[in-house]
Amino acid sequence: MSRRQQVVAMLAVLGAVAGGSAASYFMCRGGAPAPVWWPLLVLAVSMGLVIVLITIARVHAFLALVISAMSAGLMSAPGSLPGEAKVGHWVQALELTGASFGTVCGSIGIVIVLAAVIGVCLLESGAADRIVLRFLQAFGEKRAALALLAGTYVVSIPIFFDTIFMLLLPLARAMYRRTRRDYVLYVMAIACAAVVTHCTVIPHPGPLAMAESLRVDAGLSIIAGLLLGTFPVAVGWLAIRRINARMEIVPAEASEPQQADRPLPPLWASLAPVLLPVALVSAASVLSALDRDHSRTLTRWALFLGNRNMALLIGAGAAVALLLRQRGMALPDAARLIGPPLETAGVVILITAAGGAFGLMLKHAGVGAAIKAAASGASVNAVVLAYMVALVIRIAQGSSTVAMLTTASMMEPMLAGSGHHPLVMFVAIGYGALGCSWMNDSGFWLVSRLGGFTERQTLRSWTVLLTVLSAAGLAVALLLDRVMRAAGAH
Repeated sequence: MSRRQQVVAMLAVLGAVAGGSAASYFMCRGGAPAPVWWPLLVLAVSMGLVIVLITIARVHAFLALVISAMSAGLMSAPGSLPGEAKVGHWVQALELTGASFGTVCGSIGIVIVLAAVIGVCLLESGAADRIVLRFLQAFGEKRAALALLAGTYVVSIPIFFDTIFMLLLPLARAMYRRTRRDYVLYVMAIACAAVVTHCTVIPHPGPLAMAESLRVDAGLSIIAGLLLGTFPVAVGWLAIRRINARMEIVPAEASEPQQADRPLPPLWASLAPVLLPVALVSAASVLSALDRDHSRTLTRWALFLGNRNMALLIGAGAAVALLLRQRGMALPDAARLIGPPLETAGVVILITAAGGAFGLMLKHAGVGAAIKAAASGASVNAVVLAYMVALVIRIAQGSSTVAMLTTASMMEPMLAGSGHHPLVMFVAIGYGALGCSWMNDSGFWLVSRLGGFTERQTLRSWTVLLTVLSAAGLAVALLLDRVMRAAGAH
C-alpha cells in the first residue's frame, strides 16, 4: 500500500471516530439516555477501526489497539465512564484507557517476561531437544509424528507459539530426511500441540489475560487447560493424518536438529523448569480449596510459592541454572543470550496490555451488557455466544490473543447470574479465538514461510487444522458446561 493510501485511510478512520464521538455527545446531551443499540455501534466502529489500522494502514498492533480503545471510550455515552464527573467525558476516556492499560500490564507483565526466560533457556541448553528426543525413543521412529505431538504438548507449556515452532521445525525436517515421507504430518503435529497450549494454558498471554478478566483460578485453568486440551489434540491428530494423506510436500532443505553436536542435559533437569511452576501453582490451588480460611502454615507457604510470579521465577531460576551448567557460561554471557527474547517479550506485553485495555473500554461502553440483552432476547447459549464472538474477532483481525482479551472483557459482565462457570467461558473463548487462521494471522505466515508451504497449501493444512481444533474445543466447552451444571444441581 502506498504512503498516500495510508494517509487517506488514517484520515478516514480519524474522521469516523470524531464523527462517532460528536454523535455520541449530541445524541445523549441533556441527560437523555443513549439508545439501546449505541454500544453495538461502538463495537462495530471500534472493531472496524482495528481492522483498518492493522490490515490496510499497516499500523503496528499496539498503536491500533490503543487508538481503538480511546475511540471506544470517546464514543461511549456521556455519563457511562467511571470518574468522568470530575474531568469530563472525553478526558476521562483517555485517562481510563491509560489506567486500563496499566492494570492489564501489571497483571501479565512479569509472567510473560519469566516465560520468555524459561523458553530461551530450554532452547539454548538443549533441554527442549532432550524432551522431544526422549518422546521419539519412547514412541519409536514409526510413530515419530505422534512423538512430536506429545513432546510439543509438554514443551510448549511455557514457550510462545512462534518460538516453539521455530525450535522444533528442524526436528520435523530431520525426521523427513530419515523417512523421506510425511513431512506435512511432522510439521502439523508440532503446530497442533503448540497452538492448543497457546490458546488455553497459562502463562501464554491470551489465557493469562482471560483468567484475570473472568476471575478463573490460575492453577485450575492450567490443569483444566492441559487435561481438556487432550481431546482437541486427539481430534487434530486424526485431522492431520487425513491432511497428510492428501498432500505431499518436499522441504527445500532438511537441516539437522539444532544443537545435534552438543551434549544434552538429563531428562529430569530438562523437565524441571516446565513442571516446577505447574506443580507449585497447582498445589497452591488444591490446598487453597481444602483450607479456605488459609489458616494452616502449609497453605500459606503453598500460596506464596504457588503465586504465579514466584512459581515462574523459580522455574526461570532452574532454567538459567541448567543453561549455565550445560553451556559452561557465566551469568553475564547468559544475560546477553536472554536479552533479545526479553525485548520480544516487551513487545508482546505492550500488544497484550493494549488489547486488554481495548476490551475493558468496550466493557465500559456497555458492549457486554448490550450483547447480553441481545442474546437473552434471541435465546442464544452464552457459551456458544462467547465462542462465536471470539471466532469473529479472530477472523476479522487475525490475532488470537487480541480475540481472547477483547472477548473475555466483553463477556465478563454476562457471567453474573448466567449459571455458567467462568472456566467454561474460559475454554469457549480460548477455542473460539483459535479457529480459522488465514492470511491476516502472523501464525499463518510463520508456518507458511518457515515450513516451506505455499499459501494454498497452508490454507489446506494449517487453516483446516485450526478450524477442526476450534470446533472440537467448542464441543469440550459445551460438555464441560453440562457436567458442571449437573454437579452444581446436586
